[in-house]
Parts: sequence; structure tokens; C-alpha cells
Amino acid sequence: DALPICTSVTAADPSLERSFRGHKDTVLSVDFNSNMKQVVSGSIDGTVIVWNFKPQMRPFKFVGHTDAVNCVAFSPSGSLIASSSKDKTIRLWNNNVEGSSAVLKGHVGGVRSVSFSCDGQLLLSTSDDKSIKVWSLPDKRFRFALNGHSNWVRSAEFSPDARLVVSASDDKTVRLWDLDQRSVVHTFADHTGIVTKARFHPDGTCIASAGADNSINVWDIRTNRLLQHYAAHTETVNDISFHPSGLFLLSSSNDATLKVWDLREGHLMYTLYGHERATTAVAFSTLGDYFCSGSADSSVLLWKSNFDAALESVIASAAAAAPPPVIVPSRSSPRRPASASKVKERKRSRTPPSRGVVSRPTSQADRRPTHPATVNVTRPVTAPAARPIPRVVAENGVHPLPAVPTVAEPSELDNENPRIPSSATRPLDKSQLPEELAGTLDHIVGQLDIICKTLQVLEQRVTVNENNVQQLMKRFSDSS
Repeated sequence: DALPICTSVTAADPSLERSFRGHKDTVLSVDFNSNMKQVVSGSIDGTVIVWNFKPQMRPFKFVGHTDAVNCVAFSPSGSLIASSSKDKTIRLWNNNVEGSSAVLKGHVGGVRSVSFSCDGQLLLSTSDDKSIKVWSLPDKRFRFALNGHSNWVRSAEFSPDARLVVSASDDKTVRLWDLDQRSVVHTFADHTGIVTKARFHPDGTCIASAGADNSINVWDIRTNRLLQHYAAHTETVNDISFHPSGLFLLSSSNDATLKVWDLREGHLMYTLYGHERATTAVAFSTLGDYFCSGSADSSVLLWKSNFDAALESVIASAAAAAPPPVIVPSRSSPRRPASASKVKERKRSRTPPSRGVVSRPTSQADRRPTHPATVNVTRPVTAPAARPIPRVVAENGVHPLPAVPTVAEPSELDNENPRIPSSATRPLDKSQLPEELAGTLDHIVGQLDIICKTLQVLEQRVTVNENNVQQLMKRFSDSS
């Protein structure tokens, strides 16, 4: 049944809207209907369930697979649902009460994933037989296979123009394929473990991948350069989903959390605690105003994004002054420079709140524990027990905080290096300069900002290392 949950939080924070329960085992995949009236989920219990947002409408339960359902996907029109299963078959379900289906057979191993092209004419499938297969949907026929991975292929997805395919595999690689040539364009081998998911950025110029090495990588496929590397979770990252704007990325993990990443600034925005066990699947809605998650606790949660409208307005105003690229090198990677965005970083809270509550990250500049504001949450009677008392690790020790549902308060603007205008300096009027020169100056300013931020990060890391050395020396002297 769908259980309404009322949550009172700050307007810009994600909020838990609905909880859907009906599966008897781990939910492995979720997806939105483009009409924003339904969510579909697939589970290890072998069923596909379509959850209707209208409370008076009962969910549709489709039974036909004889083993775990690994992946589900709505067609762009919403009239079809594709599902892939460990039983080595793909099913195309009619999205209605009857739930009649057509079966596609061709793989000789369990089918890990399915994905529609943007026009709904093609379907991709990946399998434990190490192949990627392309199917024509009007006639439901197999067209051709893409072979090259040396181990199970976990996921594959079409580019927005359906000319390319990105795939993720247990062979620790992400591969980019040209559909016309039916060959590999480039192989990305930065992951050190199984790659669980690979996705295209909405504009088709970048790809993101997640893996068992607990990390998320973002590459520019025009230059094959690694743009961002996130040490994202404390356990395997199971799924990722781009916000339609391309500015945010959502991730799920075996550590039972969901995380929202700001790709423009290259840092963590939110950590969400809603599921009791590993979070296995995530998906943004077509407009990005909602997202849903699936878990090993057998539930599907529907969240309202809230954050996208407020942040996009700030980003738009900053971009109007000096437009930088949509994605910048990540602040999480020790190998990459930090972002030069003028949007100030928020204080990061490391307090693990209770179910259905949001935690904001803490800035590098201030690691002092912040006592968060309380969130009023109305839950079902069978709500899970509270989590253990959380801790926030500060530079000078461990500070326990109360174990209550919380949303971290927004931090003050980061005034580490304020720019002080000089009264003796008259600002340059760029409108008087040639367009090319003005663009070049903007680019130079952006690069200088990146260098400044990089130096700040390095200085902070040196300080941390110095503190660690001092603590080690003190312990050594105490022990001796």
C-alpha cells in the first residue's frame, strides 16, 4: 500500500512524499512514467509493480518472470514497460490492468538491464553472457549485438541522439560504442572494481559511472578526460541518475544512504537517510521535481526534490556574469582542481538522521559540529527503531549529537577569501571590448579562480597533515 508521509523541512531541502510497500524482497530497479502518474519497480521476488500516484488507484502487479527482475524501464510514451530478468528473458508489458506481455529471447545468461532509446524505437539489453544486444521495438526483433566486454555487463544506455551507447561491466571498464560502426570508440578503465552503472549526461557530452570501489567518475567523451572523481560512499555504489538539468547527480549505495551531488561545484549537497537497508536503485522524474529510490528493505520511496528550483536560480545568475562549463573538476578528487564557482559552499553535516530525513554536507572551512534544526515527521505506526546516537568527528575530537530527525541548518557564506574592491580601481566595462577578447578574459578569470581554489584546498590538506603529524608525535612521546 502507498503510505502518505508528511514532512516539514526547509523549502530548499528534499522531502519524503510517499512510501510504497508490496514487494517481498529487494527492489533492484525503479523508473518514472513520463506522465508523472506512475512509478514502476522490479524486485528479486520476480514481480514488476506499477505504483499509481492517485491513492484511490491500486497498483498493477505483473507476474511472468520465473526469477529475479533485475531492471525495469518505461518507454518514452509510457505505454510499454520493459523488464529484464535472471531467467534470461526480456518482457515488454502493456501498461494497463491486464498487463499482457511479449517475451524477447536471445541472451544465454541472466539479463541485467534494459533501456529505451529516446524515440522509443530501440531497446538495449545487457547480460551475464558478456554481450549487449540491440532490439527493434516496432517488430520486436533482434538487430545486432555489441561484443567486447570480458565479463558480465551490468548496464548500458543510449546517448540522447541514439548514436552512441555507454556500458558498464564486471571487467572494471566503461565502454563507449558507436552504433553505426558497431565497435568500441573508447574504453575507460579508471575504476578499481566492478562497474555497476553507467549513464549519459542529458546533453550527451559526458558520462558518469559508479562502482564497487565506492566511487563515481564523470568523463567528457569529447576529450576522453576524467572530469570528476568522487569517493562517494562507504560501500558499493549501486545506481546513479542525472537530474534532467544535468546539474545534479543522485546516487544509491549499500551503505543505506542516498546522496545528491552538485556537478557544477563538484561537491556533495545532501545525504538522505530513508531506507533501513542498502539502497539499490534511484531515478529522477522527467522534469526532475521528484525522484524515487528502491532498497533491500523491499520498499520504494518517492521524494520531492525541492532543491533544484532554488539552486538553478542562483546558478543562472552566476552564469549570466561569466558562464563556466556545466561540469567542473571535482572537489572530491585529490588529482583534480576544485571548482571556481561563485556559489558559496554550504556547511556539511555528518549527522546520520532518522528515516526520511535530509543531512546537508559540511564545508572544508568549518568542521565544528552544528546542532541541526528539528524536523517534524509523521510516520506509520510501524516506523523503524531510531538509529544509534550519531557522532560528528571534528578536528579536536568526537562530539555526540542528539539522535533526532534533523535537517542541518544552512551555513553562513564562506568568507575565507572575500574579494575587497579597491576604490582606486575602476571596473572594466566589457561591453566596450570585442566579443572574442571579452570571452578570453572571462576564461582567464575562471582559470585563475580555479587555481586560487586549488591552492586553498592544498593549504587545508597541508594543515590537516601537520595536525596529524603533531598528534602522532604527541602519542609517541606519551607512549615513550
